[in-house]
Amino acid sequence: MARLDSLRRQVDPHFLFNSLNALTSLVEENDPPRAVRFIRQLSQVYRYVLDNQSQELVPLTDELRFAESYLFLQKTRLGDALSVEMQLPDAAQLASFYLPPLALQLLLENALKHNTAFQADPLRIHVSLDAPARTLTVRNTRRPRRLAPGESSGLGLKNLSARYAFLTDKPLLIEEERAEFVVTLPLVALS
Repeated sequence: MARLDSLRRQVDPHFLFNSLNALTSLVEENDPPRAVRFIRQLSQVYRYVLDNQSQELVPLTDELRFAESYLFLQKTRLGDALSVEMQLPDAAQLASFYLPPLALQLLLENALKHNTAFQADPLRIHVSLDAPARTLTVRNTRRPRRLAPGESSGLGLKNLSARYAFLTDKPLLIEEERAEFVVTLPLVALS
């Protein structure tokens, strides 16, 4: 049930609507190369969702590639109002780690959805891997914005925690500080 809810949220009409508006802007700006890249990245996002909807785990490297496509779309839409830093080791160290599909994207989406982002004061997202601890941490500046009624169900992190409970005894760690929101995902290492 948690997986289905999570996947249903990922193909969110608001995300598609915002993406199409960003694409329209690229076309109106007469920037065909960026418009073509945007279309390809949008296609990769939806392809990943469809290809992995029945998987319990996906390779971390695949999830990171997917996150790059997703972030490209968001960065195109938000410009300098979004700053993302990925602090990751080389691909060889990532190869043995797995996580539930769309887990990283859910955290990125939550950061964008629940916080304000301005050109003069960008929303900062930092993603880092602790290989010895087998964890992936996503932290973002915390500048809560008001959400319209019904815009947030509050189930995303609960469902992600429930998905993890079936996979590992290591819990999802959520830290809500005054200036920062931090979620640490345990990674599954398959031999």
